[in-house]
Amino acid sequence: MEGQWGSSIHEQHRQIQEAMKTNPTQGIAKIKEYLGKQNNTPLNIAITGETGSGKSTFINAFRGINNSDEGAAPTGVVETTTEVEPYPHPNLPNVTLWDLPGVGTPNFPADEYLKKVGFERFDFFIIIAACRFKENDVKLALEIKRMGRKFYFLCSKIDIDMYNEERSQRNFDKQKTLKAIRDNCIKGLLDQGIEAPQVFLVSSFELHLFDFHLLEETLERELPAHKRNAFVYALPNISKEIIKKKKEAYQGQIKYHAAVSSVGAAVPIPGLSVAVDVALVKKVVEDYVTGFGLDERSLRRLADSSGVPYSELVSVMTSQLGATTITLELIQRLLSQLAKEVALMVAEEVSRFFIVIGIPVAMCLSGYATYRVLHFLLDQVADDAQRVFEKAVK
Repeated sequence: MEGQWGSSIHEQHRQIQEAMKTNPTQGIAKIKEYLGKQNNTPLNIAITGETGSGKSTFINAFRGINNSDEGAAPTGVVETTTEVEPYPHPNLPNVTLWDLPGVGTPNFPADEYLKKVGFERFDFFIIIAACRFKENDVKLALEIKRMGRKFYFLCSKIDIDMYNEERSQRNFDKQKTLKAIRDNCIKGLLDQGIEAPQVFLVSSFELHLFDFHLLEETLERELPAHKRNAFVYALPNISKEIIKKKKEAYQGQIKYHAAVSSVGAAVPIPGLSVAVDVALVKKVVEDYVTGFGLDERSLRRLADSSGVPYSELVSVMTSQLGATTITLELIQRLLSQLAKEVALMVAEEVSRFFIVIGIPVAMCLSGYATYRVLHFLLDQVADDAQRVFEKAVK
């Protein structure tokens, strides 16, 4: 399936390039269709496990919200999930994490579990346990495999396990202890018939620690190509690597936004010799700000969860784009400030844009100006996301 999707995307790119050379209007329509699919691809992640395993807390942490926030999955020491509950990402409604009832509960017996939860809707399953995986977890994994879906095992309270181990060991070694816990989980699953189990040790309260980055890399690698951007955009900004991947995903779309701009409603910017599609830039920059979690609501949630005051998180940003409403006036003001730099970039590199996009020369100046502007502003937003991340983890 992965190869088919990869070929399909490659074919879409080829069709777009051909259309832009022969019929720009048709090419723009194809680009808009392509971008629409890219930005609205549904991704449905099933989170399951036994009662008390920490499913709901992980769902909230992945979505970048606190357990007490409005819209959070309810948590507690008793089973709080009695039905299949969807929890959309707060900034990306096309990405949904589903809190599934515990395996083996009266209304969801193990042998009927997948049918009752609606197996077909989910892209993959994360099976969560608090300390070790039990018989019901293994039965579920084997059935998921039989039905052709991916599944991953996640130990969700590794911070508690590590704390207990440190208290009980005289010569505590963090890495050795983590390896011992992971190896023990893997051995238990192998003994119960799971081939090559993938086990990740995670603290839902400290996602930037332990194995969350390994889980993220594995999922990104194993997802179909058309689902990867949706997954990357939904990730919480808990590492430099995630911020870099988000930036690369957004960069991959800029040439298509610029091509749309080339035939769009562009306006002259004072000091800039070519016109820029300000409305398009505004919409794309809004996506950057929310995608990197720099909108006010996301920053306030981060302030609550990290203990770093909101004002301090805002103070490290330099782009003027975070924690504010993106307006046409703001974009025009920023472009006026950037006019000299953008004009130089356009003059030096516009010929390369002809080749990359394949559109008539008459359209290129406006399109390439938008292209450079979006790259510049994306750099600004990504740099701010990095500063905010560093401030939060300190």
